[in-house]
Amino acid sequence: MASGQQWVLVEMVQAFYEAPAYHLILEGILILWIIRLLFSKTYKLHETYRLTEKEKEDLIEEWQPEPLVPPVSKDHPSLSYDVVTGPPSHNIIINGKECINFASFNFLGLLDNERVKQKALASLKKYGVGTCGPRGFYGTFDVHLELESRLANFMKTEEAIIYSYGFATIASAIPAYSKRGDIIFVDEAACFSIQKGLQASRSFIKYFKHNDMEDLERLLKEQELEDHKNPRKARVTRKFIVVEGLYINTADICPLPELLKLKYKYKVRIFLEESMSFGVLGEHGRGVTEHFGVNIDDIDLISANMENAVASIGGFCCGRSFVIDHQRLSGQGYCFSASLPPMLAAAAIEALNIMEEDPDIFTVLREKCKRVYTALQGTPGLKLVGVQFAPALHLQLERSSGSRDSDTQLLRTIVEYCMERGVALTLARYLEKEERFLPSPSIRVVVTIEQTDQDIQKAVSCIQEAASAILK
Repeated sequence: MASGQQWVLVEMVQAFYEAPAYHLILEGILILWIIRLLFSKTYKLHETYRLTEKEKEDLIEEWQPEPLVPPVSKDHPSLSYDVVTGPPSHNIIINGKECINFASFNFLGLLDNERVKQKALASLKKYGVGTCGPRGFYGTFDVHLELESRLANFMKTEEAIIYSYGFATIASAIPAYSKRGDIIFVDEAACFSIQKGLQASRSFIKYFKHNDMEDLERLLKEQELEDHKNPRKARVTRKFIVVEGLYINTADICPLPELLKLKYKYKVRIFLEESMSFGVLGEHGRGVTEHFGVNIDDIDLISANMENAVASIGGFCCGRSFVIDHQRLSGQGYCFSASLPPMLAAAAIEALNIMEEDPDIFTVLREKCKRVYTALQGTPGLKLVGVQFAPALHLQLERSSGSRDSDTQLLRTIVEYCMERGVALTLARYLEKEERFLPSPSIRVVVTIEQTDQDIQKAVSCIQEAASAILK
C-alpha cells in the first residue's frame, strides 16, 4: 500500500516536471485565487440611511425631469400648416389664395369627379359614416367584398385584400410573411412605409444600392455561399426582395425584368409596392407589370394604396389566393383596424369604373408628364430628378450649400414665391431622424390630367423665374 502511494507521488512529481509552463502558471493563479477567497473578510453592507419626510420633499422639489421630447421652436415648418379650403382638385385654395394645384397626388383628377362624389354620397346615406369595427368583427360590408373582387379583376390576379389606411398596407404585408431569421433584400430608396414594415418583421435586412442589379446580385451570391455552408438553416430561411414600382423618393422606375431574372436564379420572392405606379403606368393603368409586359403571376405580392390615382383612402394587396388569405389572419392593419368606410369603398369602385371605361386617361397623363419633364429641364440652379413618365418629379439644388437646413430653406422660398403667384408646389418631407437613407431636400412637382398646357407653362415659368431670382 505504501509502495503504491509512493509510486503515485513519483508520477505526480514527474508530471509536474513534464507539464508545459503555461499550464503551471494557470494552476498557480487558480490556487492563489482560492487561498485569497478563503482568507478574505466578508463584506458587510452599510446601513441604509433613511431620509426624513422634509428631505424627501426637498429632493422632489429640486428634481427636474428630462423632457419627453426634444424642444422644438414654435416656428418649426412642421408646426405651421398651410390651410386648404375646399377640395384639393385642379384649383386649390390655400390660406385663402387660389392656386393651380401641382402638389396633390390626384393624378387622374378623380378627387372632385361628380360620378365618384354621387356614389360616395349614396353609400353614405345607406351605410353611414364609418364601420366601428375590424373586418373580423362585423366590419365586413358587402361593398368591401365588391371592391376586393373588382381590384382582383382589374389587376388580373386571383384575389385582393383591402386595408383602411394606405401607409399600413405594405407595413402590414411585409411582417405577415417575413419573420425573425428570414432575409429581406431592399432597395436603399425604399419609402418609409416599407421601412416600417421591415422593422416590424424583425428579419435580417440587406440593402442594395438604388436600382443597382449588380449590387443586388452580389448580396444574393454572398447569401448563396452562406446557404451552402449551412444547408439545414437555409431550408427554413425565407428570402424576399422588396422594391417599389415607381419610387416616391426618386421618381424613377424599378428594373423589373432584371429583378425577375434574379428571382428565379436565386430562388427568392418579390414584393412590389405600386402606390405611385398603380393607375399611372401601363396601357390600362395596371402598373409596372403591364408597363414592362411582365406576367403578373411572376410577382409574389403586389401592394398599392388607393390614395393617389384612385383618389380615395386605404390600400390593397393582390396576388394568388393562398398568399392573400394569409393576410386575413396575420395582417395587423387588416385584423386590428376599423375597416374602410363604405362610402370610400364605393368611391374607389366608381373610380375603377371610370378607369376601365376610359383607358385613354392613362395615355393623357403620361403625355402631360412628359411635357412637364421636358419643360423643367435646364431650370437654372435646379436638378430635375425622375423619369419622364413619373407623375411626381423632384427638383433638387444643383449645388448644395453644405447645410441641409439651408438647402431646405432655399427650396421653401421657391415654393412660397410660386404660391404667391398662384402655383401650389410642395416640399418633399421626411422624418429625418428615422429615415434609413435620408433623401436630399427637394421640391415635388405633381402632374395631373386636369392641368392644361397654359397651367403647365405658367408653373414652369414661375419655377424658373423663382430659381433665377433666389438661386443667384
